[in-house]
Amino acid sequence: MSLPSPSAAPLAATPQSVPAPGPAPATPFPPASAREHGPAGTVREHGPANVVWEHGPADVVPEHAPATMVRRYTPAAAAQPYDPRAYAPAAPVPGFPGPAAPLFLPVVDLDTGGAVAIEVIAEGASSGAPGVAGTVNGVLAAAREEALLPLVLPISAAAVAGGSAGLAPLHEAMRMCNRRPREVILVIEGDHAPVERTALLSGIDGLRAVGYLIAFGGIGTAALPLDLLADASPYVIALSADLVARGPRDPRRGALAESLVRLARGVGAHVLAPGVRDEAQLAAVRGWGIRLAQGPLLAPSDWRPSHGYNRVHVPLPVPEAAAVNAALGPRVQEFLLPAVTLPAGSTAEEVVAVLSAEPSITSVILVDEYQRPQGSIDRSRFLLFMAGAYGHALHAKKPAGRLADPAKIVAKTTPVIAAMQVAGRDNARVYDDLVVVDEVGRCMGVVRVGDLLRHAADLQAQPAR
Repeated sequence: MSLPSPSAAPLAATPQSVPAPGPAPATPFPPASAREHGPAGTVREHGPANVVWEHGPADVVPEHAPATMVRRYTPAAAAQPYDPRAYAPAAPVPGFPGPAAPLFLPVVDLDTGGAVAIEVIAEGASSGAPGVAGTVNGVLAAAREEALLPLVLPISAAAVAGGSAGLAPLHEAMRMCNRRPREVILVIEGDHAPVERTALLSGIDGLRAVGYLIAFGGIGTAALPLDLLADASPYVIALSADLVARGPRDPRRGALAESLVRLARGVGAHVLAPGVRDEAQLAAVRGWGIRLAQGPLLAPSDWRPSHGYNRVHVPLPVPEAAAVNAALGPRVQEFLLPAVTLPAGSTAEEVVAVLSAEPSITSVILVDEYQRPQGSIDRSRFLLFMAGAYGHALHAKKPAGRLADPAKIVAKTTPVIAAMQVAGRDNARVYDDLVVVDEVGRCMGVVRVGDLLRHAADLQAQPAR
């Protein structure tokens, strides 16, 4: 007599036999062809399905009763956890070329010669590949090199339009490498024609919500509608390397590059010029008004972040341009003062508390989460608003940005005379503090116009002495 399997319920119409007292008889074994599957009622896994031996509803199994095999469906195994070895470069096979080593291309500020970011091109980073294998490999390669600068990683437009499900390996690789999304610029590449525009913009919004910075690559030769740049509002626009190579020798392509730079400024994006190979191209890039560049002229192909050289050699511009710049005075960075900053959503009451704590504060700069200036609050005008009739009652609990003015922004390399011209554009705000920003638009400090006026007066008085 065999005991019924717990998972197999007896049929309602099947009579149950009561075992007689005494020792139970031995359960007969299945036929020899099925002995490897175990006794009746046991389950053995063989591939994707389970094999169950069943002998019918009776409790007593005849010695020669035929056994039947019933395959039961088994759900698919749970998804395996993320394994970084799946994206690690494969070991070279003897007799075959091994995987290409990742390329590290520093993004150089042409005014200072410093590397402000690193573009990583790893195995699998192809403009036609719909996945994120190349992007993940770039993150892992940067982690192996212990790169501390922000990363510039290529990603296909199809992967961005595919949604968050396909981007999960990238997020997990970022987590394992202790990388924050705001330190990564994702350059969208590939053919945008087969990608639905709504899906692409939705994917960009999702990446931006996580914290990634968005860029578009190959501008100038890629099949990309220019109005998409206005809708996507990228952080960086990377020109096509072919446009940079042929622009200095072709006036028509040079005009195209200048128009793209003007477009980038209009949408609030930085411009990157890749593939700079000679000084003629570097001079053309400078003439177009581009400050961020990369290429063999600025760094060799074997450059690595682990070498510790984050400053590269940038050829000097022509002497005539240097002489003109010398007459404009030193850079405003020499007159830099610490800025008092508050989040852009701060209330007017919080600004009053800051101004009341220190009488020497002349302005408060409202910044966003990336420390980019969003508004400037002049001390005199702001306190005049608050001290007026019902001023505190009307403005104290409301955002201070309602009483803020647009910040007068100058780059840290701006000469004194040019900075004074920026200060004089608005007659009602001539003496407002100038906000000095770095290469990526972050607030570094403020410069008081009075300091610039005193230095300009000293420059004019020096020849008379």
